[in-house]
Amino acid sequence: MNYKINKILNKKNKSKIVCLTAYSKNIAKILDKFCDIILVGDSMANVLYAEKNTHNLTIENTIQHTLSVRRGVKKNLLVVDMPKGTYKNIAMAKKNAKLIISSTKCDAVKIESNSNNFNIIKELASSKIPVMGHIGYTPQFKNKFKIEGDTENEKNKLIKEAIEIEKAGAFSIVLECITSRTAQLITKRLKIPTIGIGASSYCDGQVLVTDDMLGLSGFYPKFVKKFTNLNRIIEKAVKKYSREVRKKKFPSKKNFLNGSKYR
Repeated sequence: MNYKINKILNKKNKSKIVCLTAYSKNIAKILDKFCDIILVGDSMANVLYAEKNTHNLTIENTIQHTLSVRRGVKKNLLVVDMPKGTYKNIAMAKKNAKLIISSTKCDAVKIESNSNNFNIIKELASSKIPVMGHIGYTPQFKNKFKIEGDTENEKNKLIKEAIEIEKAGAFSIVLECITSRTAQLITKRLKIPTIGIGASSYCDGQVLVTDDMLGLSGFYPKFVKKFTNLNRIIEKAVKKYSREVRKKKFPSKKNFLNGSKYR
């Protein structure tokens, strides 16, 4: 097994796992200094392509952005979301997962659960393709956003689903928008790490969309903490640039590229 995956497995009950999304080398290079996992999320459909959901993201989009991210990652575990429709059956899932890994040299793929694709995770894991699971609110399969695990029935269903994913061979699992009590029970029950997004501090780690936590996306549900406001910082810089160009302050002589033959 990939030594990076072993590092993540060994963090269970010992230290928190830090995960953020990246879609380009420049951001990945920064995240690589502070995170444990970098996820090339299908959230790029919303963040970069202004789509209402993640459903239209292609495998070509995913590979292209992962190639850029890979150039910025030296130490982190690099995980890639498999786009909707690329793992409808075992044969398709194996073909596309192998394509993503061979094309990008990523370390693992992530698959959202539809409560019925455990066999796909099992086949990928058996083929030595590391898989991260994902339960709760799964944007590829659920159109309506809601918190899950609030009722006894939902709680039991999620616990069972998480156990099946672990049995299938996943090395970790994302819990998205699950009540804190249910997230706590799942985390205690599983031997593999849980990574929460809107699922409390009881999880073994946390993931956010980087553009959300940087105040760049305009999407700030309760579970997202805005750690800075990049929108404001960028706006200020662009305003200063535009003012200097119009007032003929930029470029100044120190910015000129004068060749020796013109001096």
